[in-house]
Amino acid sequence: MRTSAVLLTAAVFLTACNGTDEAAGPPTTPVAKPTTSTPAPTPTPTQRKLKPGAKGEDVKALQRRLKELHYDPGKADGKYGTSTQLAVWAFQAVNRMKQKGTLDKAFWKALANPSQPRPMAKKREKDRVDVDLKRQYLVLYKDGQPRLITHISSGSGEYYCAKDRGAKVPRCRYATTGTGDFRTGRRASGWEVSPLGRLYNPIYFNGGIAFHGALDVPRYPASHGCVRLPMHIAEYFPDLLGTDVPVHVRRPG
Repeated sequence: MRTSAVLLTAAVFLTACNGTDEAAGPPTTPVAKPTTSTPAPTPTPTQRKLKPGAKGEDVKALQRRLKELHYDPGKADGKYGTSTQLAVWAFQAVNRMKQKGTLDKAFWKALANPSQPRPMAKKREKDRVDVDLKRQYLVLYKDGQPRLITHISSGSGEYYCAKDRGAKVPRCRYATTGTGDFRTGRRASGWEVSPLGRLYNPIYFNGGIAFHGALDVPRYPASHGCVRLPMHIAEYFPDLLGTDVPVHVRRPG
């Protein structure tokens, strides 16, 4: 079992984040019915191998293509940095690919013909959040369509002991993110401090379990139970996700 180097975030309560968003008149003369067409997608970047630290127009094209597919690599600045890497991990997870930094021919092929994220529950509300704990990504749906797909880091599964607020003795538990069907509830703006760390713009959906921004969102599960989000996404995530919105958390095969 791997241990996160940085546990900067956790729930506001220790019971949180531990397993526990023309009408117009008819034409006067016959007119041919217009044909409908969809906008052409952004051209797939050139297929040279890319890895974190790369710069150039092909990186910018990669970033634009990811944005087009509802991933968020941050600003399309042509720099393959952390935000782009996190978006690449999410894309690889959705497309059932090995998560790695170097982008090869198989990645470009998938980018040109991507898979859609698989729903987590039989009930598929038009506005909802699906969380895949096995592959560490979430999908926020608006009007039945993916609005945002992002990498996450959920409960590490490690056993730890800590004091709850007001408690005199520590309580021990496993750092897990529970599966099930929930709804978004209380939220806070900015940094919220808890006994285990800080949460940025938290939105709670299962007791003290929250979606929140974190400075450390590694490729693997590393939290005390909350669902960590990249900071650049956590900045606007509350604007996308309202209150009492369904959240489906699963660990699919």
